[in-house]
Amino acid sequence: MGKVTGFLEFDRREMDYRPVKERLGDYKQVVQIASKELIETQASRCMDCGIPFCNDGCPLGNVIPDWNDLTYRGKWKDASARLHSTNNFPEFTGTVCPAPCEAACVLGINAPAVTIKNIELSIAFRGWEEGFIEPVMPTQQTGKKVAVVGSGPAGMAAAQQLCRAGYEVTLFEKNQKAGGLMRYGIPDFKCEKELVDRRVQQMIEEGVTFKTGVAVGVDFSVEDLKRDFDAVLLACGSEKPRDLPVEGRNLDGIHFAMDFLPQQNKRVSGEAFEEKELLATGKKVVVIGGGDTGSDCIGTSLRQGATSVTSLELMPAAPEGYTEQNRHASTPWPGWPKMPRSSSSHKEGGTIEYQVMTTRFEGEGGKVKRLYVKRVEFGAPDHLGRPSMKEVAGSGFVIEADLVLLAMGFVHPVHEGLVSDMKLVLDARGNVQANTNQFETSQPGVFAAGDVRRGQSLVVWALWEGREAARAIDIYLMGDKATLQSRDSYI
Repeated sequence: MGKVTGFLEFDRREMDYRPVKERLGDYKQVVQIASKELIETQASRCMDCGIPFCNDGCPLGNVIPDWNDLTYRGKWKDASARLHSTNNFPEFTGTVCPAPCEAACVLGINAPAVTIKNIELSIAFRGWEEGFIEPVMPTQQTGKKVAVVGSGPAGMAAAQQLCRAGYEVTLFEKNQKAGGLMRYGIPDFKCEKELVDRRVQQMIEEGVTFKTGVAVGVDFSVEDLKRDFDAVLLACGSEKPRDLPVEGRNLDGIHFAMDFLPQQNKRVSGEAFEEKELLATGKKVVVIGGGDTGSDCIGTSLRQGATSVTSLELMPAAPEGYTEQNRHASTPWPGWPKMPRSSSSHKEGGTIEYQVMTTRFEGEGGKVKRLYVKRVEFGAPDHLGRPSMKEVAGSGFVIEADLVLLAMGFVHPVHEGLVSDMKLVLDARGNVQANTNQFETSQPGVFAAGDVRRGQSLVVWALWEGREAARAIDIYLMGDKATLQSRDSYI
């Protein structure tokens, strides 16, 4: 695969980012799509490794060596076709996926891995520029109707797969535009919404009916849903945020990240919103949570003109001496490695405090003004493998804040409304219970996929679940006449 000696001749080179000063002045995508020549050279580093562990590292089972080889040889149209055979929306994963495929790359055992994510994104962008990506029309009609509730990556992938298999698909979305977290959660500087818009248009041309601004269970009853459709897929995400129940939590100025981020996305797209306006302009911002959502809050706050941005992370910083190319011994190849990671937002400004926990908030006139925090340290793991944690005596200090953003993840889907109205059985974590073979819930004919079923996870897992749930629905409705293939059919 690729050039036989490519991995020996060429070093890893990732796509460049726009200069910090420039990108902080707008909300356009920070990454710069690399030249055709650079991507073909990077694709040539893909080894003839015998067993391509990248296939298994990718939940979608993307046949990565195939499209790397085609890209290296300049066969971009064929590379696009091969990529799309397993991934409905490669520009989604190419922009926001953490690339578990690269963590499993065989070259990564003792050298920098192949730039799989960059190559994937380039194939997708070139596919749109060259007209390789077109609507795929169904060749048959089953006469069956399927409703998909939620238009995030899982719902969109399932709807597209089912439509192409000949089903009459209606996709319900409570917001005014489709896309789920890709639309409202992830900032434009990481994924411009044109990427979502053109996929929605492609699906409309293929035959999917979008009903936006319709909350199932409120604007469209559960009874009508079950009566009008032969099967229902719930792909409505995991939207119950993890809270921080400490003293002073109810002060004004403390908000969940997902109250803050969608507003800016709506401003960029010109979409109105009724909620109280949240802006970081001229404020001392503290972001609690060091994951992707936290970094999105950092980048957005800096662009809005915050006077300072401080990020609080409960976990320790990476061990000294480790870089973004080195693994910690506790996570050997080909698993997901423990190593220091930073996003483009972390490189734009602000400070990070590691191993700290917030003990209380304090305010003036009902508005938050400061946080009291303490250092923590971690000891030996407990019987479940979880590291023990304790406060460090005498380590408390104060951080000034005018705006606090809670970005500590999500605990489970919202139960009030649709989930409770359908009387669905939940798992121990509060997610809708369904397995990864049939994807069927406790209610016959009702299926679940994506974060609503597995809990907060990655876009690539949402796409896999959407595709596999579509396959399960196809088998449920058509039996031996089902046509959708599973992930394993491509490996």
